[in-house]
Amino acid sequence: MTPGLIIFLNGTSSSGKSSIARELLHILDDGVFFHLAVDTFSAMRTQRALDPEELDAALRRTRMGFHRSIAAMAESGNDVVVDHVFSERWRLLDCLEVLRSEDVLFVGVHCQLDELARREQARGDRPAGLAEHQFDLVHSHGDYDLECDTSAASPRECAQQIKEFLPLRPTPTAFTRLRARYLSGGTRMIS
Repeated sequence: MTPGLIIFLNGTSSSGKSSIARELLHILDDGVFFHLAVDTFSAMRTQRALDPEELDAALRRTRMGFHRSIAAMAESGNDVVVDHVFSERWRLLDCLEVLRSEDVLFVGVHCQLDELARREQARGDRPAGLAEHQFDLVHSHGDYDLECDTSAASPRECAQQIKEFLPLRPTPTAFTRLRARYLSGGTRMIS
């Protein structure tokens, strides 16, 4: 079975990843794509209050399960659009370990900080300052196959840019380069 393609959108909260993913599902006409969102996985968790240590452990397990779900979908031949936030280095490292790097188109979703703050406030469902906290962390690895800026382009325009880039995917991919940089013989070089 041929593994599926993974279009992996990484950006801060409120950067427009989910909006781009929804647009991609409308315009991608080659294959059947599924949108896998980290927020959807987090929303499936029990709603009872957890103490900070228990919450941290639950969120880590959730993220690890999410990464493996992405891998399972793609390994089963499904094409997926993923939206995620690499606000902690271990999330990137875990994805580098479990995803087939040659099947990943890694897209950086950028947005200006003032626009992120405006969107965050307008949404009302995110803690104030979350995007600002994530801003320098999310893109710190510094390597993508493609980047888009949602403060300069609409989600539809970004999705179109991604669609047009698909046949031009580089070899090696950004995930392949990042794997070589951060993983050595299956062992993490940093955590």
